[in-house]
Amino acid sequence: MEYVRAACATLIAVVFAASAVSKLRDFRGFARSLPTLAPVSARLVRPLALVVVAAETATPILLAVPRAASYGFALACALLTAFTAAIAGVLRRGRQATCRCFGASSEPVGRRHLVRNGALLISTVLGGLAPQGLPAPAGLAVAATAGVAGAILIISFDDVVDLFARSS
Repeated sequence: MEYVRAACATLIAVVFAASAVSKLRDFRGFARSLPTLAPVSARLVRPLALVVVAAETATPILLAVPRAASYGFALACALLTAFTAAIAGVLRRGRQATCRCFGASSEPVGRRHLVRNGALLISTVLGGLAPQGLPAPAGLAVAATAGVAGAILIISFDDVVDLFARSS
């Protein structure tokens, strides 16, 4: 089971690192998008954006340290729960908001983002509940490779869904 934990930690770490980097690349754009996702006063937009980016940056760091990985999984779970609630709120209210999860995008949030976050939440819970331990180097390499492959699919989820939607 330590292989599951390693794969999940890698997947979550890569996803959150990519998300944090993309938000930092266009921090102003990310901050401007927050009021469309959640009711937040104008004076709290920048501090909230800073907290989100800081937490997304801290997540992969915590996951990389074996003794702190449980905190990384917990932080990821909290962030994903908040993101999922914000997306569900937008959909419930019938509002339009763009997904700025991995940088500038004109893609509106939708059910696919709830599915993606659900998959990430499952990975976070599995990783957090899996026994701690350092797998053998070869097994760790396989688990990390699987985690990176999963992260690439998650990061490009919108493109993958669009690809399959066009072919049907």
